[in-house]
Amino acid sequence: MKRLGWVTPEKKLTLSNQCQLASVSRTSVYARRKLPVICEMELLLCRLIDEEYTRRPFYGSRKMVRYLMTAGHVVNRKRVQRMMQGMGLAGMAPGPNTSKGHPEHKIYPYLLRGVPIVKPNQVWSTDITYVRLAHGFAYLVAVIDWYSRKVLSWRISNSMEAVFCVDCLEDALRMYGKPEIFNSDQGSQFTSDAFTGVLRREGIAISMDGRGRAFDNIFVERLWRSVKHEDIYLNGYRNMGELMLGLTAYMTFYNEKRMHQSLGYGTPSEVYKTGIGGGAMIVDKFGGASGKPSVPLRSTAGFPLAETTATSTATTKPGQRRAAACLTESAA
Repeated sequence: MKRLGWVTPEKKLTLSNQCQLASVSRTSVYARRKLPVICEMELLLCRLIDEEYTRRPFYGSRKMVRYLMTAGHVVNRKRVQRMMQGMGLAGMAPGPNTSKGHPEHKIYPYLLRGVPIVKPNQVWSTDITYVRLAHGFAYLVAVIDWYSRKVLSWRISNSMEAVFCVDCLEDALRMYGKPEIFNSDQGSQFTSDAFTGVLRREGIAISMDGRGRAFDNIFVERLWRSVKHEDIYLNGYRNMGELMLGLTAYMTFYNEKRMHQSLGYGTPSEVYKTGIGGGAMIVDKFGGASGKPSVPLRSTAGFPLAETTATSTATTKPGQRRAAACLTESAA
């Protein structure tokens, strides 16, 4: 870091020569100098888009332009598209390129449609969301357990690079073991070799959301809604340090004290620890799924899926039955 300070554009030598003399890479120098310049109006528009998207995640760029017009801001669609892309937002509706990944990365099939989630560590899931700050923005990634809704690990970053997603995954594996299936969207961070390589190394089945399937990763989306409405929007964090402290307190509250109606008013940590009171299933309302798991699962081995679903529905509490019908009832 000290040698990087020796390289300045004001000197007579070119940056290339300065880097060579200081024995530092030009990439490090350029990365340090390339700070995003964002005007106050851009931050305001991003804030409005983020709030409206959290309320109505089915809004695409066209509806978002109309919403901004009603709020007194006239912007064209290309600008809104650019901002939404920068925040990692896309309308939850069938359409082309709604979850655009890296063209050279492998896309894995979705494995969870019609599969009953009957115990902790059967299915984990992850996603990234945009977080507004008073003078900038950040990105938040989290790994959750589907059965209990427990947040197993989370990280924040000022960029959408894959490295902080891999760190979050490694942290969850180190503290909680490993799941049978890991689900994500088709974003380039999660299809990268660095991320999927960790899952393959651990022998975890990889599942990815289908295009235009808004509910395939519904539990993480519900987590984002809770985090933003119950913490981020209320506190208005100014910088990354404040955000880190605030989210640390909120995630502890979310896991240990926040009661969930779909968990029979239990907490995620309680349900995760006991293995009682949770559960979920993504019901296939749009296709002809056979109702059988795409891969053999240890947790459903030995009995038919239909019998498992019927038994769990008959013996669980009303709140748990609502969790199995998550497409029509809030999972938070």
